[in-house]
Amino acid sequence: MRIRKLIFGISPEETTFARRGFQGAGGLRHRLEEIGRTFVTGYHAGLEEDSFKGLILKLDSVPNEFRGFAYEGAAMALALLDRVTLWRRDRWENFLAGPGQPHTYMLHVGLGWVFARLPMLQSTRQRVFNSLDPLLRWLAIDGYGFHEGFFHSALTLSRSHALTLSRLHPYASRAFDHGLGRSLWFSQCGDPERISKMIVAFELHRQPDLWSGVGLACGYAGELPEDGLQVLLRASGKSYPELAQGVAFAAKARQRAGNLTPFTELACRTICGMSAHEAAHLTDQALENLPQSNPETPYELWRRRIQEQFTRQEELKR
Repeated sequence: MRIRKLIFGISPEETTFARRGFQGAGGLRHRLEEIGRTFVTGYHAGLEEDSFKGLILKLDSVPNEFRGFAYEGAAMALALLDRVTLWRRDRWENFLAGPGQPHTYMLHVGLGWVFARLPMLQSTRQRVFNSLDPLLRWLAIDGYGFHEGFFHSALTLSRSHALTLSRLHPYASRAFDHGLGRSLWFSQCGDPERISKMIVAFELHRQPDLWSGVGLACGYAGELPEDGLQVLLRASGKSYPELAQGVAFAAKARQRAGNLTPFTELACRTICGMSAHEAAHLTDQALENLPQSNPETPYELWRRRIQEQFTRQEELKR
């Protein structure tokens, strides 16, 4: 409905480089700004459409390689409406179980934007988080971290957020950093050298998780040429397994949604040393017989298994 857009709408200008103060030019800047516009388009569609049928028609009119971002925006809108209306609070859940299922990962990330936009609903955030799939709920915290890094200075996000997130779960601050790392892809316009300089300014223990987020953004949002990917690969240093794991996650998200792209393929071959389908399959293999009762969260164990594959792969090259 239009009244919802008037109350909760986001101006497309809010996601532009000029408005955010991001540096960068050329084709990659244009692409990343298009992603921002697509997210807002999906978000407004989620606010305006009362039926999933009408919503899907709008979302699926978006070019396939950008469509996941439209679904992410729509998920934010549905989750927001669930929080602010008393008479219906199952929109996001029903969308996830129905037509949004191929974009499961992006829907969880979109939900995380609501955690950031409605910080006053602390108790509701805990309840919603606890109700999510134990494996994928960390993607909502990832979305929270991306939002904060995109709309604020990434380097200011440290102790205050860590304290808030520790009340949610001990692992939450790490998942937050995955999203914060993704935001660096946008704020630094995919420039490997600038991204590396940003990451080394963080505490050492946070850097691998930030590189994981960079890898996911690199593989999902794109679009860096091969020589740029080689620079990114070298810049990751000891955090190469985390970078490669992030790229593999991107391949799986795109494969599941049926929107694999040439730049995802290139990122997988350059950074992971395998095709996008092989990288996606690696993430599936790492899920097999995943223990649910473990000192680590299932999500972290999943990530660790993938990273270990890339660590072994590097050792074989030596």
